[in-house]
Amino acid sequence: MRKRLPRNVWVLSITSFLTDVSSEMLFNLLPLFLVNVLGVRTAVVGLIEGLAETTASLIKLGSGALSDYLENRKKLTVLGYSLSALAKPLIFFANTWGWVLAVRFTDRVGKGIRSSPRDALLADSTPEDRRGLAFGLHRAADTAGAFTGLLIAALVVWATQSSAAELSRETFQRVTLFSIIPAFLGVLVLVVGAREISSRKKDDSSKGLRFSGLDRKFWAFLVVMIIFTLGNSADAFIILRAQERGLNVLQVLGMLLTFNAIYTIVAGPAGALSDRIGRRTILISGWLVYGLIYLGFAAADTGAQIWLFYGVYGLYYALTEGASRAFVADLVPQEQRGTAYGLFHAGIGLAALPASLVAGVLWQGVGSWMGLGPAAPFYFGAIMALMAVGLFIVLVR
Repeated sequence: MRKRLPRNVWVLSITSFLTDVSSEMLFNLLPLFLVNVLGVRTAVVGLIEGLAETTASLIKLGSGALSDYLENRKKLTVLGYSLSALAKPLIFFANTWGWVLAVRFTDRVGKGIRSSPRDALLADSTPEDRRGLAFGLHRAADTAGAFTGLLIAALVVWATQSSAAELSRETFQRVTLFSIIPAFLGVLVLVVGAREISSRKKDDSSKGLRFSGLDRKFWAFLVVMIIFTLGNSADAFIILRAQERGLNVLQVLGMLLTFNAIYTIVAGPAGALSDRIGRRTILISGWLVYGLIYLGFAAADTGAQIWLFYGVYGLYYALTEGASRAFVADLVPQEQRGTAYGLFHAGIGLAALPASLVAGVLWQGVGSWMGLGPAAPFYFGAIMALMAVGLFIVLVR
């Protein structure tokens, strides 16, 4: 497979691997740090996650269009990864949820700057008949990094607080220190290894934020993705659901490792399969899996059941994450891919804020009033996923 894919695919995949080693060991513990150490409510967790993701998404729109205008994807990608790497060590000193929000905000600004230019660079570097494979490999590397980061975090938790039910400040700070090295190594690999790909002919005058050349199917797909995302709250709520159903910190990390192992194994083959049978079939299958899993999260009685469903949840991510990005590239011309990816990421991220806020309110407010409690946001997510499937079948033929 290595001979079939360009250099940039491998460089970007290695960078994502190292970055996720750093990010996932740290940010998967963040909901537990906020609730167990700082004592905040789940609505605040939803606010932090929603604001962070929304900020990233707005910036993704601008950075994608800017990469089209400058005809340079690499510089913006490097800038974004660098900013995130610089932000992570600051979480070590956090003693209020406002501090956590500031660090999370800065990290997401970095993600916002890099994501659209990176995805456009990946698409520009890869022939259409291997695009699903390229995005699938990138997602697999990203998730393998998450698995490695979570494994390191689990070892730190095991060494410092073993089977304690709640996360301690000291353990979280140790994990923060371990997260710094891979973050900066990822930036170094990108700076040295990536190559710029020309995004248009020199006589092309289509620079700037231009929507007129985008296909109707792209807009329809974007609408469907926004509707789906309104029910797809931050995975922080699944982590809190697992703890609420009885898993301790080390068991939660084991659950996350299971998820990332399945995601890593399936993502590459799923991307290659989308090259053969079509992105549409893969996406519909993934969203149906998501709906069933969220019903499982809602109905689960034990932590072990949450663990099982979260493992299968990795199948949904493997089927949809790479295929959706490749589908965007299929629908738009090369010179507007940065703008298209910006719109794609912005639409999803703007929907993430109300999604997470609604989930927080459903968990502690409306859900309790209706007798559903913490299960409420997961029933809502399943309903929105099924609605998105129906609209996708009708609108994106």
